[in-house]
Amino acid sequence: MRKFFIFLLMGILVNLMGSEISWAKDYNEGIKSAETASKPVLFVSSRHSCKYCVILDETTFKDKRVIEELNKNFISIISYSDENDYMPRELYQPGTPAIWFLYPKGEPMFQPLMGAIDAENFLKALAIVKEEFIKGKQ
Repeated sequence: MRKFFIFLLMGILVNLMGSEISWAKDYNEGIKSAETASKPVLFVSSRHSCKYCVILDETTFKDKRVIEELNKNFISIISYSDENDYMPRELYQPGTPAIWFLYPKGEPMFQPLMGAIDAENFLKALAIVKEEFIKGKQ
């Protein structure tokens, strides 16, 4: 019976840990990880006091499909301007959230998406980025 409870507890912990995006809070470490893993980068410039940043975080970034896709195929980095996190000058946007897709070395793939994008459209954007990234590797 004790083994059953331990197994159950481990299962719950695995589910809880897998239910969040694995964010890199440090830009440079995230870029190093992307280069090592040869994965595209999702870079989000955010602010805790931004209404649309909160909406994005509480909806799209909580969607299980989005979480799974990002954790599997992307390196995700988030930078909070109100925490004075590092932000590359070339990625600065006056508004938040600014959602960038980058090559592993940090170069932008496209112009940023701005605002709170819903999960369905965000998943479509991820598919386009993934396809473009694969084309670029060939």
